[in-house]
Amino acid sequence: MRATNRTGSPSHLSSQIKMRTKEAFHKNFPGVAVAITVAATAQLLSEHHGAPAMLLALLFGIALNFLGEEGRTVAGVGFSARTLLRIGVALLGVRISAMSVMALGWPLIALTILGVATTIGFGLFIARFLGHKWRFATLTAGSVAICGASAAMAIAAILPKDDRSEERLLFTVMGVTVMSTIAMIAYPAIVTQLELGDQMAGVFLGGTIHDVAQVAGAGFSISQEVGDTAVLVKLIRVSMLAPVVLIASLLIRSFVKTPTTGERPPILPGFVLGFLALATLNTFGAIPAPICDLLSDMSRYFLLTAVAAVGMKTNLKQVLGVGGAAIALIIVETLFIAGFILAGIYLLT
Repeated sequence: MRATNRTGSPSHLSSQIKMRTKEAFHKNFPGVAVAITVAATAQLLSEHHGAPAMLLALLFGIALNFLGEEGRTVAGVGFSARTLLRIGVALLGVRISAMSVMALGWPLIALTILGVATTIGFGLFIARFLGHKWRFATLTAGSVAICGASAAMAIAAILPKDDRSEERLLFTVMGVTVMSTIAMIAYPAIVTQLELGDQMAGVFLGGTIHDVAQVAGAGFSISQEVGDTAVLVKLIRVSMLAPVVLIASLLIRSFVKTPTTGERPPILPGFVLGFLALATLNTFGAIPAPICDLLSDMSRYFLLTAVAAVGMKTNLKQVLGVGGAAIALIIVETLFIAGFILAGIYLLT
């Protein structure tokens, strides 16, 4: 029987998929091409001059910030910073196995989880002294403690809405992105100055920097081992997103009279599940060595492209327009988690 063109038929669905794929390609191609070009330039200069490729990609991206704000490249830059980042992180799973997680040790795993919990508690406590209420404190502390902008958007979905909800979310996303960018540049120099070993350097970077892209950039700019450990620790923090959002939602429903609105909190991010799936396969030796090496290289280039796009999306000028107390809150929370993790590292070594 021949396929018909009626709505719902296989041929009709196939044509719709092809059309949407073509539209998505034309929409994202300019921005993705720019991000890839910036990443390739950074890699080339890194190989010839020895500078960290991730850092170069970030700086070049910031210099081309206008490409992430207007024109045909906006959609592709956003796609690179979001989707390519998640693919890159997921593919990092081929470098990780259960043995490497256990090698991190339960004390360091516990330190990472405790860092998330205490940072949220500290943010809620200190916000009152800076003139902020619990909504903004929960938003900023959760984003600093867990995974930056992604956590901010997830937590915002379960907070009671008012006329300043969008403003708080926008500032928080910009604020944690800028702080992550600064941390990506500054923290590698700090761990070098403190003479932390590769594992502890990775624990510090992964346990303190807000966004996954910047964690990868900071870690791999030092060494492969530091980068692997940093991303592993960061993913432990990311996995805390679901329970934190769930607990916050339950507390809000119990103690806040205003009903919550918006979308349901997201479940564990898909790229984390992909990371865990590849790590599981790698643990059991199910991935051939050549394939493992190929996926590992692909991961690095995806992350390099994503970091370039993150730079193009970072608007430093807009952050200067917010209130000083709001800026101070995110800075203090960022310094707190850095101090907490560093103190824990010294106590455990």
